[in-house]
Amino acid sequence: MKQPFIELKGVSKIFPGVRALNQIDLDVYPGEVLGLVGENGAGKSTLIKILTGAHRNDEGKINIEGKETVIYGPKHAMELGITAIYQELNIVKQLTVAENVFLGREVKKGTLLDRAYMIQKSSELLKDLGQEINPKLPISMLGVGQQQMVEIAKALSVKTKVLIMDEPTASLSNREVKELLRTVKSLREKGIGIVYISHRLEEIIEICDRVTIMRDGEKVKTLQKNEITTDTLIKLMVGRNLEEQFPKVETKKGEEVLRVEGLSRNGVFENVTFGVKKGEILGVAGLVGAGRTEVMRVVFGADSKDAGDVYIHGKKVKITCPRDAMRNKIAFLTEDRKGQGLILDNTVAFNMNISSFNKITKGFLLDRKKSKQRCAENIKKLNINPPLDSFIVRQFSGGNQQKVVIAKWLNTDADIYIFDEPTRGIDVGAKVEVYNVMNELVSKGAAIIMISSEMPEVLGMSDRIIVMHEGKLTGEFDRKEANQENIMKAASGGM
Repeated sequence: MKQPFIELKGVSKIFPGVRALNQIDLDVYPGEVLGLVGENGAGKSTLIKILTGAHRNDEGKINIEGKETVIYGPKHAMELGITAIYQELNIVKQLTVAENVFLGREVKKGTLLDRAYMIQKSSELLKDLGQEINPKLPISMLGVGQQQMVEIAKALSVKTKVLIMDEPTASLSNREVKELLRTVKSLREKGIGIVYISHRLEEIIEICDRVTIMRDGEKVKTLQKNEITTDTLIKLMVGRNLEEQFPKVETKKGEEVLRVEGLSRNGVFENVTFGVKKGEILGVAGLVGAGRTEVMRVVFGADSKDAGDVYIHGKKVKITCPRDAMRNKIAFLTEDRKGQGLILDNTVAFNMNISSFNKITKGFLLDRKKSKQRCAENIKKLNINPPLDSFIVRQFSGGNQQKVVIAKWLNTDADIYIFDEPTRGIDVGAKVEVYNVMNELVSKGAAIIMISSEMPEVLGMSDRIIVMHEGKLTGEFDRKEANQENIMKAASGGM
């Protein structure tokens, strides 16, 4: 094989209290597709940020075309020939296709933009990709698949030698996926090296020449083309001792408190049916874009449904907004705690009581004594630090912010709790505290639906697990039969 374009030797990245990458060796050759796979938290994103100059490695060295190199930032990475296309596309919808292709690198003729050149060059780049897209069109008029092709054209306009594609098909239709994979093969034939990151293992198997598997910030192994199978990838991606990390308690299961029948939202998910019992934690697993959060948003009334019914304690209910859901004693702890779960520039007390002011008012006035008492109880129970109800929430760590969100919903005395990514971005100690709150809730008879992208968390805390893939339910397992391999197969559409 030729000399690698990129070669990483012993690269590590250390954040306060966390070794995100540990002694990574990796190489990318011209004209190959290198797959990069691993569970959430495996270190893939940190590695990509180092390659694109967003982070600087703390240990090890990076060679570019055989020469040791320090990548000083994203612009320097592009100058070296390394570009990335992310799942969230870097486009400006108010601009034309040509203006997006040359965004930040506009070509001038004298003091004016050379629009004719940019239009002509954009057209040539898109035609090389097999795209007949008018470069004068506003990019907002294009579908997601075509917008992604514009992103690829932008990368090629700076003479890219290695193109990093992060979950490139997550938002694409089947037809658009096939077109993108054809484009990847075409780029490989032109000698461009591609790092292809995807949870969709069928794509990895089809498109990749080699695959590097990561787990817990370390490189597990690199497989050659003839070694790549779904079973091999899954076995290398998974495997942990769960018992010590997850303080699961056994509870007595009661009646079914929530039942969803044939729930559908056009273009998002279809014909979803499941139930959850009193005293039960129902885990919901699946990969990025599977539709898990979208289903629960409809159950909670945040989004509308196109078909299906929701039953509470066996009685059909109409939920058209979150207020309806709260009346039916449903709580929804959103995955986006900063954007949707909290008012960051207000106090702990305000945030804890915002969903249950009706319980601490006298007429039209707030019962401040009762408010302070409830806050003190929650602060002690959840070990919130500093223990001040007047503290501004924005100043908290992620773990303490999550505890405030939990307290907000505990104060509603709900019967059904939807926890969406309950421990994302919080440390191990805070995670255990969150799990203990969940244990206490189900021990008292509440029902919990827990959406999580962390496989060990799903297995460690769930009594039963349902799995989604591309908007459909593809598997259901009780605690005894569930393991990482059969869940991953179902999450990849393999069951």
